[in-house]
Amino acid sequence: MDLLKLREQIDEIDANIVELYEKRMEVSKNVAKYKIETGKKVFDKAREEEKIRKVKSLTHNEFNSHGIEELFEQIMSISRKLQYQMIAENGGYNKLPFIKVDSLETEKARVVFQGAEGAYSHAAMLKYFGDKVNSFHVDTFRDAMIAIDEGRADFAVLPIENSTAGIVSEIYDLLVEFENYIVAEQVIKIEHCLMAVPGTKMEDIKTVYSHPQSLMQSARYLNNHAWQQVSMQNNAFAAKKVADDQDKSQAAIASETAADLYGLEVLEKGVNQSSSNSTRFIIVTNQKIFMEDAKKVSICFEVAHESGSLYHMLSHFIYNNLNMNKIESRPIEDRNWEYRFFIDFDGNLSDSAVKNALRGLREEARNMKILGNY
Repeated sequence: MDLLKLREQIDEIDANIVELYEKRMEVSKNVAKYKIETGKKVFDKAREEEKIRKVKSLTHNEFNSHGIEELFEQIMSISRKLQYQMIAENGGYNKLPFIKVDSLETEKARVVFQGAEGAYSHAAMLKYFGDKVNSFHVDTFRDAMIAIDEGRADFAVLPIENSTAGIVSEIYDLLVEFENYIVAEQVIKIEHCLMAVPGTKMEDIKTVYSHPQSLMQSARYLNNHAWQQVSMQNNAFAAKKVADDQDKSQAAIASETAADLYGLEVLEKGVNQSSSNSTRFIIVTNQKIFMEDAKKVSICFEVAHESGSLYHMLSHFIYNNLNMNKIESRPIEDRNWEYRFFIDFDGNLSDSAVKNALRGLREEARNMKILGNY
């Protein structure tokens, strides 16, 4: 068989496929016009499933049956995206329930953070809001979310990700549970310090207190010493305990800010393994607002527990040329082996491409929620 002739045949078939594809898209435009006039939803899952069954029945072997299924899923996905675009151009689905603001009203704001003065959350708050901020602290992340949910605070500062330890999973779950939204972020470099009561020598130390994550991040350093390691709820609490007890057999691992605040002496800086260790904090409020210069969108959604479901959701970012820079998953409570996906991507809620992607996701995913634009 002549390979060139075979390729010519494929080229001829491909030309026919392109012609038929363009005809199909023209019909899809008319479908979109009908849906604009009637208000009918673009995504009709039952209709698409029936269509897949029908075209698969036209094939003659299992391989082609699977291939046709995949091909028509793509064709119908592209058709939906064309319809979303046309509906947007005709003024449909154009508004999102978020208000654009020039800046955040921080001057007289009351801000809550988890932990105590001297914690990294405290440092992140000071860096973002300034040292004149009107603030208070609570014991848990949930308490912070409740404070802004109830209006006792205007903003909360919460850690969401560490460059070495990964995500703070509880924060992701709380963002789903509460109607609170991300409006900004602040990155803090993490440099753990070993600190103790002034005059303490290294040989005096028997016990070290810190948050379990900080102990883990400092494991290489701590393994060189025969010290008992005791976990605390927060690094600042560890520093405060050592300061309150005035016991030279105790030391804490916390920030240099905590040492200054509680009058402790820094015995050694940078005891954590990574010199590039940083934590990303989010600024959260109970208002659906975003700043005009916001560049990142965070969302979450659920998908059906079936092959290809996540892939079809992600196609909305590809089609709209949006750069997705993070994806995480969390198990859904009381639904074994089902997951909620969290995605960060570049964009602003005013952008037409972002609106198109969110529109498609809202129609096709389960329980899609915009977590913030910042």
